[in-house]
Amino acid sequence: MNLTIMSLTLRAMLGRKRVLMLLPMPVILIGLTVIGVFSGADDDDWGPVVFANLGLSVMLPLTALIVGSSALGLEIDDGTITHVLTKPLPRSEIILSKLAIAWLVTTVATGLPLAVAAVIAGSGSLAVGLVIGSAIGGLAYSALFLALSAMTKRPVAVGLVYLVLWENILVTYVSGARIFSVRQHATAIADSIGNTQLINSSVSVSTALVMSVVFILVGTIGATQRLRSFALTGEAN
Repeated sequence: MNLTIMSLTLRAMLGRKRVLMLLPMPVILIGLTVIGVFSGADDDDWGPVVFANLGLSVMLPLTALIVGSSALGLEIDDGTITHVLTKPLPRSEIILSKLAIAWLVTTVATGLPLAVAAVIAGSGSLAVGLVIGSAIGGLAYSALFLALSAMTKRPVAVGLVYLVLWENILVTYVSGARIFSVRQHATAIADSIGNTQLINSSVSVSTALVMSVVFILVGTIGATQRLRSFALTGEAN
């Protein structure tokens, strides 16, 4: 990885207005947790909605989509990718540097508020599970969306179609599709560590770990190969 590329990617990412889209979801998540705790309702009534349905099913993938598609897509859109490509750097080094930043930002933006919410709910083990699940799921999502930003000019639109059609609709009605759902992988990992009824997984943790590695490798290799086909104009050959 290249520290210069990482620094430039982080500055470009955090300097765009798009990053402001990351702020409302953690606030809503923690706010709903506070309401649930002080409402006197049973944790099983509101916990799955907040941690699984909102946190791991909405906040994690949307954050990864916004961040992952920005790590490379912003430079492709404004043409500054040409300056990076003229440097004597392996394409794999560029992709890994950008993936590291996308992963870092996604994990902090999702894992931290989820951990805070879990602590408020009184479950330290769930907090640890959610951080680790968010980190592994965030890396898989980041690799996927980074590859999309290299392969299409509309990574956010394509990513949203994937999240809505596959991760939500198809997975709900076709149980076999769950092994190809990053959301299910993150949930399974968090559930195995958290050991609580506040989240429930539908795939085994071993399957989740193996498939997470597959997503990470496929996304990283796909993004690297696609970047190698870019000419200095920023367009793919």
